[in-house]
Amino acid sequence: MRPFTIDIPQADLDDLQDRLSRTRWPAALPGEQWSRGVPVPYLQDLVAHWRDGYRWREWERRLNAFPQFVDEIDGQQVHFFHVRSANEDALPLIITHSWPNSIAEFLNLLGPLSETFHVVAPSLPGFGFSPFPEPADERPWSVERVARTWAELMSRLGYDRYGAHGNDAGALVSPQLGALFPEHVVGVHITGGVGMLTGAPGELEGLSEEERASVAWLADMLAGSGGSGYAPYLAARPQTLSFGWSDSPVAQLAYLVERFREFDGWQPDHEPIERDLVLTNASLYWLTNTGGSSSWTYYENAAGMPIDQSAVPTGVSHGGSSAFRRLAERHNDIVHWEDLEHPSHMLAMAAPEPLVADIRRFFAALS
Repeated sequence: MRPFTIDIPQADLDDLQDRLSRTRWPAALPGEQWSRGVPVPYLQDLVAHWRDGYRWREWERRLNAFPQFVDEIDGQQVHFFHVRSANEDALPLIITHSWPNSIAEFLNLLGPLSETFHVVAPSLPGFGFSPFPEPADERPWSVERVARTWAELMSRLGYDRYGAHGNDAGALVSPQLGALFPEHVVGVHITGGVGMLTGAPGELEGLSEEERASVAWLADMLAGSGGSGYAPYLAARPQTLSFGWSDSPVAQLAYLVERFREFDGWQPDHEPIERDLVLTNASLYWLTNTGGSSSWTYYENAAGMPIDQSAVPTGVSHGGSSAFRRLAERHNDIVHWEDLEHPSHMLAMAAPEPLVADIRRFFAALS
């Protein structure tokens, strides 16, 4: 385990600028904007800002304001923030970021959370400064393998009892961590994803007509919201897309913007997350060449939802209506449930204050 400072070589930044300047733009397809994908004029404007207005070194300094380290666990370099609270008796908390995101997701969370917790925030394997080794490890990076890696990391840091929080991909890892290591995990806090319909016989029994309608509506939406069809493709052929992401920063940015569009309603007159923060995320993917390797979250984990577990208490911040809680309680020890609402899926970036407050409430009740 050794200290780590982000210091991207200037040659890499110059190369990015050159590639952005020489972008070969496609023709705009006919039809309504966004219905065919990211509109050409919109991406041209965003790329112009990435080239001429965005300042990587400023965001690099913001990231480096927090202590960072790397360690090798199970053959994998693991990069992580480790921000200790001024309170020596604070509860350790490991937080896991989402996909398609990076450690940039936590920039607005680390300071506030460290007032209450000793915060450990790793980069998922295959993301950012936790790149896959060459040649690639043939063993799959399943959610279970990540959870075991996180447990080893916390043990090496000297933390025997700790909490876990996650969003999206992080909401897959954190419940798995609790299920595997209940002797160490005091509780798991996630933003959502539990209480979804699975198609099991009798699943809707005991729910009111109104509750049935609410869960059925979401199930129908998720079933038909393939949108671009990215999830089935990533689950089947992620390597093919990775060639474009590794060769063109604009291809990488377009893909990320389209995901944010599908998740958050991202469009020219509605950008729920600060533009430069989104570009920091895109820059991290590009500068570390981890766009392709980050897609293991789909091809190794087809279910795409948090596991049910009752080994440790669960808290949920953006869980939805009471119907989802009732479904979740059948297979989870739900002790905290909030129906917080926000249009963004990337809550740590778009709405850090209510998220931090909810994490604090959940773990305070467990102490």
